[in-house]
This record gives sequence, structure tokens and C-alpha cells, in this order.
Amino acid sequence: MSPPSRRLQTKPVITCLKTFLISYSLIFWFTGVILLAVGVWGKVSLEAYFSLASEESSTNAPYVLIGTGAIIVIFGLFGCFATCRGSPWMLKLYAMFLTLVFLAELVAGVSGFIFRHEIKAKLGVAYKNAVKNYNSTDTSSSAVDAIQRTLHCCGVHNFTDWGDTEYFKEKGVPASCCRDNAKCSLETLKDLEKAASEVYTQGCFTLVTDVMESNLGIIAGISFGIAFFQLIGIFLSCCLSRYITNNQYEMV
Repeated sequence: MSPPSRRLQTKPVITCLKTFLISYSLIFWFTGVILLAVGVWGKVSLEAYFSLASEESSTNAPYVLIGTGAIIVIFGLFGCFATCRGSPWMLKLYAMFLTLVFLAELVAGVSGFIFRHEIKAKLGVAYKNAVKNYNSTDTSSSAVDAIQRTLHCCGVHNFTDWGDTEYFKEKGVPASCCRDNAKCSLETLKDLEKAASEVYTQGCFTLVTDVMESNLGIIAGISFGIAFFQLIGIFLSCCLSRYITNNQYEMV
């Protein structure tokens, strides 16, 4: 056992480290709540975009964020408990988890940045196919309708893209392109010249990719910020564990 005077000298240091680590763990827990909220928001608000992208490849981004956020929330609470308990092995486990989170988020952020053009290209192919095969009933067609209504756009590059589709020959431009449904008659929608004054003329692809890229930027920024934030927790956890172990300090 360390002399009483030695333990009295190290107690303020350990108390200080505990205070900082508990504060960090609470902030870490809050970032998990934010990731969880972003994942839920992405699943609800960007469902149309994700379902459209899934025509080319499966997209699990919202579920990854939700799962990551939930795990961070749990381990944030674990970090608070480990700090209060003053258990070296718990603190080391907490530091190990923070290291894994740091590496995972760093890889995710770099991968998202590197493959952003590939994601954009796949989305372009998926959107063109969805417009070409539009029938107003299947999932991809519903996604196109949702995008056109939400972003106030029509077609891939512009509204005339619909003139080359089988759907246009039967029913004209989809009603989801209309600025005002009351003014969009079937006769108007079947004539591109007449439709020009009643439908959105701007194409959707540029708007969709702008929305996706802006959200990818936000998500990547959050991921990088949280990733480097882990370094603080790793340092505090290791320091506190080492102080407690070396000085054989125990909370009463």
C-alpha cells in the first residue's frame, strides 16, 4: 500500500480526472443521442432518396447511424459508471471501446469522402431508370413522385425527359410535377408545350445530388468531429486507470 501522505497527494489529481471524465462521458452520451436523432431523421425524411438509391445497391446509412448512436449512448452511461466506481479494468474497457469508435468513425468519414462521386453516379443511374420505368405504382415510382413534390422539380435534367417514357404516351407528365394540380388537366400533361407553363421545369437530379451531398457533408463532419473527440476520452480513461492502479487508490 502507498503511504497515507502519497494517497492524500494523488487524491486531488484522481478527483480532478474523474470530474473531467464524467463530464466527457456525458458529452459523449449526448453525441450518441444526436447520432441517434440524425439516423431517425434520415430514415423518416430521406426515405425517398434511400429507397431510390437501393435500386442500385442497398443503403443502410440510417440504420448504421441509429445503431452507432444507441451503442454510444449505452457506453456513455457505462463510462460514467466506470468513472464513479473507479474500476481500472472498466476504465480500460471504456478506453478500448473509445479507440474502436475512433477508428470506425475515421474509416467511415474517409470512405464517405472518397466514394462520394461513385455514390452520385449510382444515384444518377438509379434515378434515370426510375423515370424510364415509371408506372406510378411501384416503390421507385413513389420515390420519384415524393422527390418531385418535395423538391419542386420534374424529370432527370428537365421536364422534357418525360417525353421519352412509356408512361408519357399513355398519361403524359406525372401529376407530381404539377405546380397546381387543379390546373393540370390530362390534356395539358400530354402536351409538353402546354405542360411547360404548369409543371416544374427544373430537373431533379441536380437537386437530389445537392441534397444528398449536403447531408453527406454534415454526417461526415459530425463523424470526424466525434472521432477526434474520442482521443480526449481515451487519454482521460488511461490516465485515471493508471493513477488508480499505481497508487492502489480505492473509493470508499
